[in-house]
Amino acid sequence: MSFRILGTGMFVPERIVKNDELSNYVDTNDEWIVQRVGIKERRIATHETCTDMAAEAAKAALDNAGIDASDLDLIIASTVSGDYASPSLACMVQKRIGATCMAFDVSAACSAFLFLLETAAGYFARGKAKKVLVVSSERLSRILDWSDRSTCVIFGDGAGAVVLEEGDNYIDAVFNVTGDNEVLKIPMYTGESPFNTVEPEKPVIHMMGQETFKYAVTSICNDVKALLEQNNLTLDDIKYIVPHQANKRIIDMSARRLGVPVEKFCLNIDRYGNTSSASVPIVLDELNRNGSLNRGDLLLLTAFGGGLSDAACLIKW
Repeated sequence: MSFRILGTGMFVPERIVKNDELSNYVDTNDEWIVQRVGIKERRIATHETCTDMAAEAAKAALDNAGIDASDLDLIIASTVSGDYASPSLACMVQKRIGATCMAFDVSAACSAFLFLLETAAGYFARGKAKKVLVVSSERLSRILDWSDRSTCVIFGDGAGAVVLEEGDNYIDAVFNVTGDNEVLKIPMYTGESPFNTVEPEKPVIHMMGQETFKYAVTSICNDVKALLEQNNLTLDDIKYIVPHQANKRIIDMSARRLGVPVEKFCLNIDRYGNTSSASVPIVLDELNRNGSLNRGDLLLLTAFGGGLSDAACLIKW
């Protein structure tokens, strides 16, 4: 026993920031950004908090699933840009939507949504849950260096959620973790301890672009191939590949290496930018609501990010 997806939801802030507007803050322009990452605009939170976005995405998923928050047995959430170190985002969502179930966070950066699904699968397998809310929310604009054009043009804010119920549609998954804080990291605030001797680092996203690019392409291709081999499938059997929305050039390169049309990859990075762990569930919600999915379709979700961590899972819709 694993699960099936019962409902999906998403939320993005009202404020749309197009590429040309960013030229007011850094040396960049629309052409430079589109060519390098494929982003035309992103949503940026002005008054919306990470909790606000998560709660709205959760409510949308519950409504789509046709269930009430009181029906939930578990809430698991992810964020690298939460409003609090404690309480967890999951606890805050529980309060906002009026649930009473157990709630906790899983930290795995951009790969976290897939880690959440695997965690949920364990609860279903043990018979500990019948309805689970999984939600990923990121207010990355809060932890960006807005003078660094190599990062501030890439990221956006948003949240995505799914409601899961008992079923057999979570087929298989692969996960890889290599501890590394050189390629991609977000340092914590150093604090005000009079005893501290550690040199402080700016608590914003630090990323080595070329190394991240190479890691991302390699992990996507290896994870996709591994899942297909483990399940005696080919890419022709897969309706869509739903990747983490980090950089369109990463997707283009991965498609070429896998030998599949880039159209098999579902993309919305041009409208939302990189929303870290929220990107995959946001894509899922758009696919669900625009009628692109039919029951029985095979989807391959894939993500990569800080950790370094990467993951992929095979799901039947």
